[in-house]
Amino acid sequence: MSGSGWQDWSAADVEVLAEDQEWRRLDPRMLLVHPVNEVVRFLPALVAIFFVGHSSSGDIWWHIGPVAIPIAIGVMRYFATRFRITGERLELHRGLVSRNVLSTQLDKVRTVELTSSPIHRALGLAKVQIGTGSAVKDGDEKFVLDSLGSGEARALRHALLHRRTAATDEISPASDQPDDEILLTFDPAWIRFAPLTTGGLLIALGALAAGNQLVGPLVHRISDRVDLHKPQHLGLTIAAAVVVFLVVISVLSVIGYVLTNWGFTLSRDRGGRSLHIRKGMLTTRETSVELARVRGAEVHEPLGLRLAHGARAVAIVTGLTKREAGNTALVPSAPRGVVEQTASTALGESEPLTMDLTRHGARATRRRYTRSLTVAGLLDLAWAITVATQHWRPGWYVVLVFPPVVALALAHDRAARLGHGLTDRYLVSRAHSFRGRRSILEREGIIGWNIDQTWFQRRVGLVTLTATTAAGKQGYTVHDIPEADAVRLAATAVPGLLDDFLA
Repeated sequence: MSGSGWQDWSAADVEVLAEDQEWRRLDPRMLLVHPVNEVVRFLPALVAIFFVGHSSSGDIWWHIGPVAIPIAIGVMRYFATRFRITGERLELHRGLVSRNVLSTQLDKVRTVELTSSPIHRALGLAKVQIGTGSAVKDGDEKFVLDSLGSGEARALRHALLHRRTAATDEISPASDQPDDEILLTFDPAWIRFAPLTTGGLLIALGALAAGNQLVGPLVHRISDRVDLHKPQHLGLTIAAAVVVFLVVISVLSVIGYVLTNWGFTLSRDRGGRSLHIRKGMLTTRETSVELARVRGAEVHEPLGLRLAHGARAVAIVTGLTKREAGNTALVPSAPRGVVEQTASTALGESEPLTMDLTRHGARATRRRYTRSLTVAGLLDLAWAITVATQHWRPGWYVVLVFPPVVALALAHDRAARLGHGLTDRYLVSRAHSFRGRRSILEREGIIGWNIDQTWFQRRVGLVTLTATTAAGKQGYTVHDIPEADAVRLAATAVPGLLDDFLA
């Protein structure tokens, strides 16, 4: 077998994973990637040094030297990085002066993510990031191999996710594996859902913050030409600003959606052992997770998507960090029917997605109306004080009608969505309006319960029941459920777990 990669793998070379114990290096083509990446990282400093050298003696070394340093760093990574897989462990050595050694057991591997930037794709390379489920902070060491050949990276992914515990089990190379079963592919018609997600709002706010130097003078110029103290001018200005902001959100949402989700493909290996998620236009990302670690799914139904009969779904996977969990989308924003069908296939049944949920009663409904109308009342009070103190025309008081109307509509929607259900395999809970969620958690994955009760909940006999788990967000909540129903639900979902407390 070659020591520079896995390009020479054959069926005889990979019969048994335990036999592969040679130290290997990254693909030599990385020498065309890392120097460029290092130059980009040092670009601000290089520009400053260039101008310093240009304004001084003009020595050519002022221009060549600083560029040669990051290039040398990129080249040194090739010689300073080695990795190997033994029968039980994955080991990674990095660094020449300061040696970093990473090691983990193979059974700790949760995900394998392949990422290819444009330069990676042009050279046929991929960056491999191996998720072990441990909490890794920014700046800490991670299991990252940048770069391997695309075929070699997929062979490594297959070996890690489809490993065998017995030393006599055979492992076939990636080329010998049958094609994966395609569960879902991207449909360009889904782009219409992009402006209805919260991602567009966040992108727009970020763009406006980044363009503060441009937006500030523009606002001052408009305020100089328009008398904002006149109600009619203020109203027109606000309306125009809202329209412009909505257009910006829509455009940026579409751009972000296309760049992130173009080419989205969800597939499953023929052996039914792992899911593969591929997406991205410029930079492609392939995330693979073992199906044995999937503990359910979460269907996101924010208000905008629901009004357009859309949704999106994310897998609940055990042992992932928050960043890794964000890359386990089963379906991007798409039609509701597509989301239900795909999630049903991944979960193995459709009942958790379509079943009628148990409502939480009149007391929970009253809490939703009370809180919504309280907020509406405070907004009306603030608006009335503003109109009175600024001596605006009485016609502005008509705005006081809108907060209660919106509050009633939202309270009705939140009350209608509140509920829970139980199937043979899953606990289902649903809540919220603006960020509507239906959480589908495997009952075998529940390891504990938290029952919380605020002072207001105690007055009406309601509690918040949270199922704790090692997967996803580590806790999935059933909101404002009657006390007796909460105890009954917890005892039924995981028999025996509450017995000591009930006694």
